[in-house]
Amino acid sequence: MVSVPQQRPHAPPRRGDPAFTGNLPAYRPDRDHHTGSFAAVQTGAMPRIQRSRVVEASERPRRMAGRGRAGRPMLVLLFWAGLTFSLLPWWWDTAAGSVTDAAAAYTAGGQITGMIAGYLLLIQILLMSRVGWLERSVGAAEVLGWHRDLGALLLVVVLAHASLITVGYAALDGATLLHESRVILGSYEDMISAYLATGILTAVGVMAIRRIKNAMPYELWYYLHTTSYLVLLLGYGHQFAGGANLLPGTFGRYYWTALNIFVVLCLVWGRVILPLRLNLRHRLRVLEVVHEGPDIFSIYVHGRRLSELQAQAGQFFRWRFMTGGCWWQAHPFSLSAAPNDRWLRVTVKAVGDHTEQLRWLDPGVRVFIEGPSGAFTASRRTRNRALLIAAGSGIAPIRALLEDLPRGAVVLYRASTVEDLIFRRELDWLAEARAAEVWYILGGRDDPAPRRAMSPRGMRELVPDVAGRDVYLCGPEGMVSAAVATLRKLRVPRRQIHLDPFEF
Repeated sequence: MVSVPQQRPHAPPRRGDPAFTGNLPAYRPDRDHHTGSFAAVQTGAMPRIQRSRVVEASERPRRMAGRGRAGRPMLVLLFWAGLTFSLLPWWWDTAAGSVTDAAAAYTAGGQITGMIAGYLLLIQILLMSRVGWLERSVGAAEVLGWHRDLGALLLVVVLAHASLITVGYAALDGATLLHESRVILGSYEDMISAYLATGILTAVGVMAIRRIKNAMPYELWYYLHTTSYLVLLLGYGHQFAGGANLLPGTFGRYYWTALNIFVVLCLVWGRVILPLRLNLRHRLRVLEVVHEGPDIFSIYVHGRRLSELQAQAGQFFRWRFMTGGCWWQAHPFSLSAAPNDRWLRVTVKAVGDHTEQLRWLDPGVRVFIEGPSGAFTASRRTRNRALLIAAGSGIAPIRALLEDLPRGAVVLYRASTVEDLIFRRELDWLAEARAAEVWYILGGRDDPAPRRAMSPRGMRELVPDVAGRDVYLCGPEGMVSAAVATLRKLRVPRRQIHLDPFEF
């Protein structure tokens, strides 16, 4: 483990005005930017790390995180209320004492699971719609978590619906399951589309398995995942044609029609209208691409009326660069500097074909964005001080956040080698300007020093008041999980732990 003396660096050579965010230089090194002396420390039971000056934070939280925390129970309440109303048509249309045998019980179970499946599908589409009020209420990370969990539940409920209906009808007709499946497929309206929808949903569910997803190129996974919209289209006709509880003129028909219309409108608004309006207003173009480190580079973008974006440090946009093989795909990248009215910056690690192409973008290339998204922001904090933990390219939103947080923040930046550090000069400058501490924790995964630093004992030595800070984490999943476990052992409340949605 090594530490860097917190010295204000001399301003590096610049190329044009875009290198400044207010009074803070956003350093864009033309050459190697790892200047200053690194001092190795002794590795005893716990390394004693050279500390920078600690200054009492004077700022109070500008906005308590209560809005986001309060938004979650409200959305959960609305979810259960919507599900209850979705099942009311079956309850009202089912006579008391009518479920008297196994066949009727299977059929009733199939009807109930069918309505639950239809409701969960609409919720899934709503979670994918990118409407701003939803992400602002709970944050993009929580929306992603709900989408993942409800997706697995949806697949189980859909398969249960198909199985229970088939078994129930077969029992009523005294037929085999194979024969009854043929009868259902050939005799009931819109059943072929329903079977296709089930097949697509099953395929999407299989692709969501982490090992399979990680083995696929992001672009392939993303476009296959969007075929889930077809499930709504294919299942719509089956829902109303085969739903005995959704006959014309009934409450069920009106309610389910309104629910479908609401979700589709949210989808069109969030996926089409808002992005078009945003990009027609701001007309973004690439300003410059700057090398930051091994396979890491920053893209500077400028446009019109950037102050009206209402973006915050720590948020991300989905970026589509309108050139060559890049225009047909959008990737989520966090801002790596606090937004300003002159330019935006994202920092990218070349890990695939698409990101490799981005390093060769020419100035003037049109940029299409969607966002801003995410609640990984200073406005979510609940305490006067913050601890920021980053590893790898996760330093990008952390570096931006450091501009926006109160004085006295602490940054733990994990990297394998000195060469892997990026934004070191910027971080040193910010440490001086914001009275912050920045610790560079270097070493491989098997090195004992980084493991000690991230242990409860090590983190307590680095940040004695950790339980009284908000903690922002961004990095690979393994690092984040280990850090969260350490923080919980140190009795940091969950409400003070903020995670960046690193998997989008």
